[in-house]
Amino acid sequence: MTPPGLTAVPARHEAGGAAEARPAILVLPGGGYARQADHEAEPVAEWLASLGIHAFVLRYRVAPDRHPAPLEDAKGAMLHIRSGRHGLAVDPERVGVLGFSAGGHLAATLSTAAATGNPELDLPAAVPDLSVLCYPVVSLTHETHQGSVANLLGDAPPSDLLAALSAERNVTPGTPPAFLWHTADDDAVPVSNSLNYAGALFAAGVSAELHVFPQGRHGLGLAAGETGPEQWSALCAAWLERAGWTETRAGAAAATSN
Repeated sequence: MTPPGLTAVPARHEAGGAAEARPAILVLPGGGYARQADHEAEPVAEWLASLGIHAFVLRYRVAPDRHPAPLEDAKGAMLHIRSGRHGLAVDPERVGVLGFSAGGHLAATLSTAAATGNPELDLPAAVPDLSVLCYPVVSLTHETHQGSVANLLGDAPPSDLLAALSAERNVTPGTPPAFLWHTADDDAVPVSNSLNYAGALFAAGVSAELHVFPQGRHGLGLAAGETGPEQWSALCAAWLERAGWTETRAGAAAATSN
């Protein structure tokens, strides 16, 4: 059974035929754990599909549902994607996650194996093989987005829970590689969230690529027509290509489409 809120967008490039196993990426739109931002959902999945990657959009639970509901949904989706029960030819060794803003927080907590308390979900297979974090909320203790904290954890959450869900504090050498981008003047989610997560990855010896663009409002999504940030999708496509997740022609197509 497909988990509630999960929609598949199959890859459009099948280099070796429809039966060839392809990478897959779980897309987690932002919205401050209060809603889902549509422009960070299906349009992003279509872009990934154009690169030859199966995409899955998750409409995870948000307020009034609290933690661990969103993380339970995301881990269930990851396990479902790896299982192959959806009918697409997915390579179970190449399943990643891409998240925006609060969805980036969810992606980062997936990547750092934050616990739900459910042993059927807290499994190594629920950790992605790579992550793409777009202007993410990473920390819940330092220069965070207070609206996301309140929607996820309610009023006055305990300090140990805030720390457990601050991804930059929970990076290990086993945390998956990451591609991150942010704008320096983001007035909703400070750029320090991306800087500190990338710094933690570097300190742990984990590969990461970080792009900080001088200007751009929060919530740009694919950022078409936004000078500077519009480059992120081509840069990310090239990063995915170097990781072996897409073909040269797909990366080139992304670079020329913006």
